[in-house]
Amino acid sequence: MKACMSEQDSRAKNTLSRRDFLKLMGAAGTALTFTPFVPWGNFMPNPDTTSLTRAKVILPDDTQANVNTFPVNHSEVITYPKTEDRVLDEEAFRKWQFIRLSPEYGGEAKDVSAFRAYSMVCLHLWCLWKYWPEEGRKRGECPCHGSMYDVRIGKAFAGPASLQAPPSNVLAQLTFETDNDGFMYIKPAKWNVNENGVIGYGRFLKT
Repeated sequence: MKACMSEQDSRAKNTLSRRDFLKLMGAAGTALTFTPFVPWGNFMPNPDTTSLTRAKVILPDDTQANVNTFPVNHSEVITYPKTEDRVLDEEAFRKWQFIRLSPEYGGEAKDVSAFRAYSMVCLHLWCLWKYWPEEGRKRGECPCHGSMYDVRIGKAFAGPASLQAPPSNVLAQLTFETDNDGFMYIKPAKWNVNENGVIGYGRFLKT
């Protein structure tokens, strides 16, 4: 008899009551209601913005990217903003896919319009995606859960990231300028959803 009662007590403790369930759903609904108004950029691990200035686009071979020599339909991983600490520079939130678009997307232009740079942090669960230049692909793909990104605008068009509401379906981006010799520079970034975006959270597309 005692064993039976003990078993019943154990079940009662492990069972979520209807009242508790409704309380839980109410709390979840409240959280979702206020989600669009939370300043997520204050809580995400974005790079420090206190000293951002114009920076050279430095490629993995330590050369500076140039619009006249960087290959069409090609990408490299760049770090921004760089620090004096190699460990910090390896953080995923400082890594960007630096892409020169394919010819059909304007990649042969000899100016910054041919280039894109998006945070490598996938907007779904923060895996690192990459650019695939092969014919029939020419898109960003996340290896973890299959999210795919249109590299012209940084917007997810397939996979779980594409199902997320704005701004969490568009990657954070960098913008560029060049000098008279075609060498490329990153303009100072503004980490908010209406400018460069929030790494790992997203960006609103400008219309």
